[in-house]
Amino acid sequence: MPWKDRYTVSDEISLKDHELHWPEGHRMALYVTVALSVASGPEGITAADLESSAGRFGLGEGLDLLMDTLARHAVRSTVAVPATIAEMMPDRIREIAGAGHEIASLGLRHEDTSAMRREEEAQRMALTTEVLTRIVGKRPAGWYALSRQKDRYAGGAMSPHTVELIRESGYSWLGNGMADDIPYYTVSDFQSRRSLLTLPYYYHLDDQYFSLFPVAGTGLENSDMLARNWQGEFDAQYKRGRFFSMVLHPQHVGWCNRLELLERFLAHVTSRPDVWIATGSEIAEHWTAHFPASTHLKLEPSIWRDYEGSLS
Repeated sequence: MPWKDRYTVSDEISLKDHELHWPEGHRMALYVTVALSVASGPEGITAADLESSAGRFGLGEGLDLLMDTLARHAVRSTVAVPATIAEMMPDRIREIAGAGHEIASLGLRHEDTSAMRREEEAQRMALTTEVLTRIVGKRPAGWYALSRQKDRYAGGAMSPHTVELIRESGYSWLGNGMADDIPYYTVSDFQSRRSLLTLPYYYHLDDQYFSLFPVAGTGLENSDMLARNWQGEFDAQYKRGRFFSMVLHPQHVGWCNRLELLERFLAHVTSRPDVWIATGSEIAEHWTAHFPASTHLKLEPSIWRDYEGSLS
């Protein structure tokens, strides 16, 4: 496919359904991300976020209730953790890892790095990696740049350097990409074919975008719509044998009525045969072993031509 810097991230044509295969003959793959962040805006986690009722609930009772729900359905998740949160509650993070969940990075304070200097972003990434490695006892393999409720865009904010820095820092995958419904490769340099494995993310399967209205004070929410999205997407992907991912925040999904919807959905998922519920790194290891960039990343020179003043 024709490739363009900062426009095209991977192959334009995805793998067909019949080309996919999952471990041990499973029909499809599913992974759950728990975002352990209470950041509300692009500056990342602030004292006000931590002191808010949502922040206190999310890092306490909400987290406990969510992890108990996942355990009842034998679902091991990937928990995206900002270094600031890991420093605040190291014992709880170690407990979560000990229960079989994967710990991945969610930045230093889950901040927006889109306008950050490369050197500063690299320093923050190194500090985040050091903190999580020290607390968990294992170096994280996955990196997330998830969005926050007050962000302008739902896809998360990264700088032009982020993908290359993730690679240079020794991470093997990025957890939130919107270019495909299966894992794919984000290209950071066309000439050298440098790329980073990226796992799918969709904001219509992210609980925070259906829990905005209570924050705005209207007393309304759209959790029923979220549950319909989960089930509709899962059923469609199960039928085709592809991939499903969802993002949960304890301060949003941890409320009892929303947890009940999650309980029903997980019961539906686990009632279906041959669903491979895996962590991000397990999925990444399978993908790089069976669909490596060396054979499955197909790049062609750009056919686009930029003109003066063009925003394309």
